[in-house]
Amino acid sequence: MTENKKCPISFNSIANVISVVSGVSLAGIIGVGSYVYVNKDAIIEDVKQQAIEAVLGGGFGGGLPDAGSLGGSALPIGTPDLAPAPADQAAAPEAPAGFGIPQ
Repeated sequence: MTENKKCPISFNSIANVISVVSGVSLAGIIGVGSYVYVNKDAIIEDVKQQAIEAVLGGGFGGGLPDAGSLGGSALPIGTPDLAPAPADQAAAPEAPAGFGIPQ
């Protein structure tokens, strides 16, 4: 006669394991989503502060300099971009008129 061999792992046990893993995953997703929703303002402020520090390089001590620290102006003036050429520098050559065709 033939012998019936039973597999020690049944479909029911596999389904139970999958359902427990699914439930734990869902609980984790709900927990993280709730944490983010409750603390969203603090998270946004923290990200803003980190972005400001990254842009400024942290060299200003966490803030912008006041108007008095730079000589009365919030922005340094510096030299203009189109400063006149020094007297000892050669002048640029004149461009020919009419596409280089002599007149």
